[in-house]
Amino acid sequence: MNNIKKYPRIPEGGDVISYKDGELTVPDTPAIPFIEGDGIGPDIWQATRKVLDASVERAYSGKKRIVWVEIYAAGKSMEMFDEWVPDETVQAVRDFRVAIKGPLTTPVGEGSRSANVYLRQALDLYACVRPVFWIPMVPSPVKSPEKLDVVVFRENTEDVYAGIEFRAASEEAEKLRDFLRDTLGKDVRSGSGIGVKPISEFGTKRLMRKALQYAIRRGRSSITIMHKGNIMKFTEGAFKTWCMELARDEFGEIALTEDELWDVHGGRIPEGKILVKDRIADAMFQQILLRPDEYDVIIAPNLNGDYISDAAAAQVGGLGLAPGANIGDGLALFEATHGTAPKYAGQDKVNPSSLILSGRMMLEYLGWHEAAELVLEGLKKTVAKKTVTYDLERQMEGARLLKCSEFGRAIVDNMQ
Repeated sequence: MNNIKKYPRIPEGGDVISYKDGELTVPDTPAIPFIEGDGIGPDIWQATRKVLDASVERAYSGKKRIVWVEIYAAGKSMEMFDEWVPDETVQAVRDFRVAIKGPLTTPVGEGSRSANVYLRQALDLYACVRPVFWIPMVPSPVKSPEKLDVVVFRENTEDVYAGIEFRAASEEAEKLRDFLRDTLGKDVRSGSGIGVKPISEFGTKRLMRKALQYAIRRGRSSITIMHKGNIMKFTEGAFKTWCMELARDEFGEIALTEDELWDVHGGRIPEGKILVKDRIADAMFQQILLRPDEYDVIIAPNLNGDYISDAAAAQVGGLGLAPGANIGDGLALFEATHGTAPKYAGQDKVNPSSLILSGRMMLEYLGWHEAAELVLEGLKKTVAKKTVTYDLERQMEGARLLKCSEFGRAIVDNMQ
């Protein structure tokens, strides 16, 4: 067993972010935990850390800095402590309130439960927030990628991701099958694996509240509820109903339904209003391709949100350029949205932009907007010069291939 501390409770030179009355108070030297990640995690984290540190240094001339605190989960944690997600890791995020992580190994079909899902649920990080927008010059499979600029709010703690499921032919599955048949009159085929899909009014409304607050703060014009309520009437149908109720009851002066848009306002959104739409999930996949500029903020249950955020990311260059955050009340964990890509581990090869842009989201969350803009500016200029990692270089005529670490340095060099 490794005797390294799983995290220092009072990091040298760092101060703790506080939270009161719905607001963060961020010191000039916040202590921020990081999880390096598995597979390509160490490569992309090192590039990201250099970019974030440089952006803060240049924006504030040394008056602000991040004091990084390493914590552990998944592969590296198993190697060091023989624990998948130590309690100390969860407590560190609670204590320091803001953290960032690389991709973590997720077993498929068996083994330990996803560390990603566990952290979201243990910390009640109920809003998975994924902005999706195009960086000019990035190769795209669609004709007009610049038309897509959406932010997906995905419910993070319920739906099928709640993890309530039972293996086929297990004693638990058969007991549940018998109960469904004998008590509720619902037949389930023998030998079925069975999962439970909980969606609550409480979970839905707090997500809608956070999405609307975001839309107001960022000047977004619409929010679309993505659901399959025509089939799953009492789960996803209820999700749509509860979202609409929350918009009416708490944001009635600002929120506008599509019926009101046409019946009262002749199809034109009045200034200062936010249009609340709803779309059936399968139709939403068509819409995001055919009419992407009609969508702004999208709110969805867990599984739908997972699908639509990845599908949208494909239109602007893929998950390698898609940032993400898991946000609760006074807690936030920023993350790369892609996997660990173990075949590229240690090769200093892959694109670190997902984690870098997630770091930019973190800077915005801290209120350090000047540093956040430097990150985006540096990335845009680096791509515009066609100095890119292999995933983009192979699609860009005349591009120059950079390693992961070189790409990070180029972003720093291109910050003004």
